[in-house]
Amino acid sequence: MDYSQLIAKRRDRFSELEEAIGDPSLFDDPKRATALLREHRQLKQTLDLWDRLQDVNRRHIENLDLAKSTDSDLAEMAAEEIPLLEAERKQLSSDLQYALLPADPDEDRDALVEIRAGAGGDEASLFASELMRLYQRHSERRGWRCEHLESSPSEVGGFKEVILRISGDEVFRHLKYESGVHRVQRVPATETQGRVHTSTVTVAVLPEAEEVDVELKPEDLRIEVCRAGGAGGQHVNRTESAVQIFHLPTGLYVRCEDGRSQIKNKEMALQILRSKLYERKMREQQEAYSSHRRSLIGSGDRSEKIRTYNFPQSRVTDHRIGFTSHNLTSLMEGDLEEVTQQLQKSEMADRLAEAGL
Repeated sequence: MDYSQLIAKRRDRFSELEEAIGDPSLFDDPKRATALLREHRQLKQTLDLWDRLQDVNRRHIENLDLAKSTDSDLAEMAAEEIPLLEAERKQLSSDLQYALLPADPDEDRDALVEIRAGAGGDEASLFASELMRLYQRHSERRGWRCEHLESSPSEVGGFKEVILRISGDEVFRHLKYESGVHRVQRVPATETQGRVHTSTVTVAVLPEAEEVDVELKPEDLRIEVCRAGGAGGQHVNRTESAVQIFHLPTGLYVRCEDGRSQIKNKEMALQILRSKLYERKMREQQEAYSSHRRSLIGSGDRSEKIRTYNFPQSRVTDHRIGFTSHNLTSLMEGDLEEVTQQLQKSEMADRLAEAGL
């Protein structure tokens, strides 16, 4: 398909953005500045892809001609390079198609990852802690920063609930597919008869909201301070450092107590609340965008699942696209690339079809 007309329009828009971001008054409106800089970065990536594709196409044509040369050594070298160029051209064409689709404004945002034990009691809480470590290791592999914001430990060393903040390059674009119910099948350490148990953990990945995205009116908030509970040392036990915030219009509730100061806990609670409200607003506006956005999180029942981790057979299956891998050990060490790439390909195919590309 000839994308030259679409690229020409992108170049015109890029020139407009170059002029806009050079304006000294750009940051007088922070929300507009953020949007323009984001669009500028995305357009630059798209135009770079196009230029690289054009270069590969040129080299491919040249090598096809050289492969017919009477100079046998030159012809052989050109012929060897042709399959590599064809593979590169195919990948660049695919990347360009995706880049030309209407952009999801949330894709390059940081993310909050909420992990909650579902059905399965203690075993679910243990797997929740393992998923937390999975996302921490995945963040390390990608060079992202992973912060532990809030948690509720279980009595067996797992987590009933944990919230992570992950920041870096295109975090939400890669982690948004993790939202949903994760089912684990394995023999728990406490099982004396060797029976395989099934447990679930729910994961919700929220694009992190900025202050310009969501306005939190003081009259809409009820903020309470209280004594932190659980294991936290003498400091936590003798000070009222925990903060809980109720958003009165929606009934949303957030509590933070992991920070050592009341101020830090309040900041974290407001950030979590802001992201929850932003995600709710985006979900309402984009209800028809894709099935991934319509069903972010279920009730945690065993029958609802996006992915199954079968430890006895070292198998992981993503049920949304019917993808199965027997590389479970590597995945639990943070290697999510294989399954994420398959999910991205599936989403891209759907979006290309919807856009008529």
